Amino acid sequence: MSELPQVFAPVLFLPHGGGPLPVLGDKGHETMVFFLREIVTKLEEPAAILIISAHWEEEQATIISSNQPKIIYDYYGFPAAAYEIQYEAPGHPELANEVYTLLAASGISAKLDEQRGFDHGMFIPLKLMFPEARIPCIQLSLLKNLDPQMHIALGRALTSLRNRNILIIGSGMSFHNLKTFFSNTIGSNHEDEVFDRWLVETCTDWSISPKEREQRLIEWEKAPFARFCHPREEHLLPLHVCYGMADTATPVAQTVFNEKVMGKKVSAFLWQ
Repeated sequence: MSELPQVFAPVLFLPHGGGPLPVLGDKGHETMVFFLREIVTKLEEPAAILIISAHWEEEQATIISSNQPKIIYDYYGFPAAAYEIQYEAPGHPELANEVYTLLAASGISAKLDEQRGFDHGMFIPLKLMFPEARIPCIQLSLLKNLDPQMHIALGRALTSLRNRNILIIGSGMSFHNLKTFFSNTIGSNHEDEVFDRWLVETCTDWSISPKEREQRLIEWEKAPFARFCHPREEHLLPLHVCYGMADTATPVAQTVFNEKVMGKKVSAFLWQ
């Protein structure tokens, strides 16, 4: 009897939008909100979720490890309703410990954190995707050094998690220049679209060799309008973690979202 093919859990890089606006009915987020609600219909319901958010950086890789993390309203200047949003997903201390062990086994300095809560890079997209908040979740930090190669290594250290029904989510934005959102005067040469085409090609083109694909991601600053689209790269680096986790088994991603969010072209990628 032939062996059944190996099935790998999906890895998803998605946009989480501007603060709490996606769940407050902002029209600039309508296409993104529709995508987040629909993408779950294409995925098996996960037993647990590991999310890497653009809104958490530490000197060493850090994992939320409490049984019931609180949420952090890590934004300001929004209507009162923004500070009443709830998302009471349970934590998963056992999975957090497993992530810690896998990182340590790869020589990556890591720690567990029982005090930190989930930030809006976690609870905003998950409130739209899994509103029941019953799937256990853990969150992994970025590294403050913002080194793209080290973030790919973070993902590679965790590839064995794909052998189980654990959904991996990198939560960021493929375009993140706050000054230009909704602006028709700052960035009038379609810089967002040019960079987006480069990013889609890098992540999805089968003609690009694995070595070249990784080098492009490591040297992402060489892409057209890279620093215009990402004055600071924390919203791009969750993609690098996703790529590192996916590339050995699923080297090429699918573009599952490619629309305007707050007036700028934004993409999401799925490795499945």
